Amino acid sequence: VQLQASGGGLVQAGGSLRLSCVASGFAFKYYPIGWFRQVPGKGREGISCISASSETKYYADSVKGRFIISRDNNKNTVWLQMNSLKPNDTAVYYCAADSGCPVPGFSGTFDYTGPFDAWGLGTQVTVSS
Repeated sequence: VQLQASGGGLVQAGGSLRLSCVASGFAFKYYPIGWFRQVPGKGREGISCISASSETKYYADSVKGRFIISRDNNKNTVWLQMNSLKPNDTAVYYCAADSGCPVPGFSGTFDYTGPFDAWGLGTQVTVSS
């Protein structure tokens, strides 16, 4: 099982980046995919999730209205379009196959509960002020 995130980089505040997550080694089309980010010394934050059929999309409050998640099951790929980036979006971003996405109205924290615990190297996003 492999999921590799890419597309990170250095961008000024207010700018945009599009992250890609390419998966292999499992039946991608049956699994929700989550995006997570982590800053050194801090815990992992679940920020977005898309269900297998793309019917359900979840965004943490910290990114809601700025980030857009999408997927193409024919390409085993999930994207995260990040707009209006802020310095506190700076982190290493990872994608992972999860067991489910938070339902609409969910107000807790989005924690990883997936079956594989496969994270890849992640992609660094740095937003300058």
